[in-house]
Amino acid sequence: MFNINEIRKLVEDNKIQWRGHILIRMQQREIRISDVISCIMEGEIIEYYESDYPFPSCLILGFIDKQKGIHVVCAVGQGYVWMITTYYPDKDKWYNDLKTRKR
Repeated sequence: MFNINEIRKLVEDNKIQWRGHILIRMQQREIRISDVISCIMEGEIIEYYESDYPFPSCLILGFIDKQKGIHVVCAVGQGYVWMITTYYPDKDKWYNDLKTRKR
């Protein structure tokens, strides 16, 4: 399984594949590319999805301006990080730490 440093290295090397879904969601949610990159470069992996297809993926928690939490889902495969989706965590679904899901 990959780790955050491997993802960061791919981002630094511009080995990024932006999927159509994330680009649509970014526009809808007013999330900038720089927000997604910042989340990855300064955030932490809070969940792994090892059985995702075609590549294992993970959920990264980061912050915009050190105050507003953001989640990014990405996968690693074929020498790239694949950007899947991004969103602002919903307080009804996540505890205040934005790392723990409410059940």
